[in-house]
Formats: sequence, structure tokens, C-alpha cells
Amino acid sequence: MIFAPVIRSSAHLNGLRAMDRGLERFLAQALHQQAQRQRADAPSFEETEQGYRLQLDVPGLSREQLQVDIEDRVVRIESTADAARRYRWAFELPKDLDANNSSAQLLNGVLTLQLGKKAPPQPQGTRIQVS
Repeated sequence: MIFAPVIRSSAHLNGLRAMDRGLERFLAQALHQQAQRQRADAPSFEETEQGYRLQLDVPGLSREQLQVDIEDRVVRIESTADAARRYRWAFELPKDLDANNSSAQLLNGVLTLQLGKKAPPQPQGTRIQVS
């Protein structure tokens, strides 16, 4: 049987509490910085009458280092292998996306995609002769 006496002194607990508070501050700061970074990199998306506007911060990249692909309803944005920073985004958009009526522009580190909408189908009526 092992006997472990209970130490009633709070001196050692103060040291543990200080280490605990220090660890909490460190983790809170690290998580806050990560959240700020993610919020800064988050794209903005807006629907207009003509289509959709997608803006994404890509600092340090040139036009040649970005690749934008549209396949069905998915828009993929990637940086090339020779780029200084690695970016990879994919967005699924509504069914009325018109890839042929879309464009991309890079200005001051902000990539702006203007994505067109397909025209809504016109209702077709058929007249039936009454006999």
C-alpha cells in the first residue's frame, strides 16, 4: 500500500494556477489570430439581377499564378505551383450560372469574378382547337 500525504499548502497550487492562466492566454490568442486570418481570407458573395459577384483576397499573386475554372455549377479557384502562396477555393452556385457570360479581374490583390445568370425560361403556351 502506498501512502501519499495530502499537502494542505496552497503555495504549489498558485504556481499551477499561474501556468494554467498562461496556457489559457496563449491558446486564446492563437485561436483569435487564426479566426482573424480566416475572416480576412473569407470571400464575399453577392447576387445581382445580372448574375453573381464573387470577391476573394489573393495578395501577392499575379494573373499568371491564378487559375479559374467553371464546371457545371462549381467555380474552382487555385494558385499555380510556382505561386508564393497556396490558394484553393471551390464554390457551388445555383443552377442558373452561365459560364459563357462570366469574367474574372485581378486588381490590387483582389480577384473579382462576375458570373452571369442564364435567362429564365419563357413560359410557352399552346393553343388547342375546340372541336
